[in-house]
Amino acid sequence: MVTIAYKTINYIVEDHVGWIILDRVDYGNALNYEMCIELAEVAWKCLYDEDVRVVVLTGKGKSFSFGGDLKKFSEQGDEKGRHLKDVTAALNEFIRRMNQMKKPVITGINGTAAGAGFGLSIIGDIVIATEEVKLTMAYTNVALTPDGAISYFLPRIIGTKKALELTLLNKVLTANEAHEWGLITRVVEKDQLSKELEVIAKQLVKGPVNALGKSRQLINRSLEETLESQMALESQFISEQITSKEGEEGVSSFIEKRKPTYM
Repeated sequence: MVTIAYKTINYIVEDHVGWIILDRVDYGNALNYEMCIELAEVAWKCLYDEDVRVVVLTGKGKSFSFGGDLKKFSEQGDEKGRHLKDVTAALNEFIRRMNQMKKPVITGINGTAAGAGFGLSIIGDIVIATEEVKLTMAYTNVALTPDGAISYFLPRIIGTKKALELTLLNKVLTANEAHEWGLITRVVEKDQLSKELEVIAKQLVKGPVNALGKSRQLINRSLEETLESQMALESQFISEQITSKEGEEGVSSFIEKRKPTYM
């Protein structure tokens, strides 16, 4: 097991799972510049560490993340605009790297997720939340606008009208409502979150990581492609996979009626 304690997050690699844990508990895991820089750095580690086959993002304490640290931003005085550009640039780099990941990403929402915290909470391919979770945009409540790529992902997940409802009216979603809207994969009891994340991560770790990663890419890119270009990607990826060690093992195990071994 490898454990790295940053100032605002914890990073643990255990059994081929990279755990990214938000840890500014006294501030509701609010995002400041330092946290965004550390998140971008750890995403780079996950991206290129071949020992990491699955990535899990979750929070420590009662909150997932309250979003941006508004008090810290306000303390910058006349420089707060430039400071916020630096913060969002680092946050954007984290999100870009997580989205670029050629391995599955799981999000465990352990508590309230607001603003940019809301955006981070739904970036996982699989999103697990506890029953007590509440999600809200909150930006226009303080006369700000969305960041953290939430204005990109939200309409793609739930449609433009529902995205506008959340953004303009700041509707607060319960975990069950978010599940009904398609933002959350599964809702669990509070004391079951860690166990559920571990079970799913272990299942994915044993799977064909390259096939999982390419499948993730296909789904994520589908709304940006034409029918023809998407089918071309499908053809390219499946042709690559069937000639790979993973593909050979998967097909052989099916024919031989045995469990495949990908690790």
